Amino acid sequence: MPRYQSIQTFLCKTLKVSKTEAFTLIYQQKIKINNQYAKVNDSVYEADRVCYNEIIIQEEIKYKYYKLYKPRGIECTLNKLIHQNLHTVFNIEDGLSYVGRLDKESEGLILLTNNGLYNQSLTQKNNTVEKEYLVKVDKEIDSVFILKMSQGIQILGKITLPCKVEKISTCEFKIILTQGINRQIRRMCYKLNYHVTELKRIRIGNVLLDNLVPGEMQKVNEAIL
Repeated sequence: MPRYQSIQTFLCKTLKVSKTEAFTLIYQQKIKINNQYAKVNDSVYEADRVCYNEIIIQEEIKYKYYKLYKPRGIECTLNKLIHQNLHTVFNIEDGLSYVGRLDKESEGLILLTNNGLYNQSLTQKNNTVEKEYLVKVDKEIDSVFILKMSQGIQILGKITLPCKVEKISTCEFKIILTQGINRQIRRMCYKLNYHVTELKRIRIGNVLLDNLVPGEMQKVNEAIL
């Protein structure tokens, strides 16, 4: 979660002034946050630009967004101590974190960003951002399978939320989830006596995998997020 503090606390730490002096600077309109005059108790985030008498005392962070096609066999982690991690394999720059975990044997779309608020919005429990997957299983799919998957299945002591499921071919279906239980699709299929042989995420919210190939990374325009 991104760190923040009140503007007066920030000024005390950054300018080495007392709280009284910090309040005075604010009241005298000598402090700006992102080009707006600061008010008492305004929040200052790590990404904000803060100026004192038009001199920058904290530079704003330029947010970056990328989409990456994670291949099968790569661990979805930036921990350099873990073999075949994202950071080492794809030389991901420091400061980026991934959004949308995929297990080692799954492939497809993950997002990378240095925007902690955006990351948090997609990973918090009550988020409803859609994640879309293409899934292949080891035997023919029937109407009962589609119905039960879409209505919800009990896994890990809870019933999954209703979701959209569509049969694509004999052994392949598309599923759209709005929750992120660990290995959710694989567990759901297992409960119905199906084994997942291929799993690919093709969409997170408005961001599509499109024509990316395994291992390819591409910038994402913030406007589509």
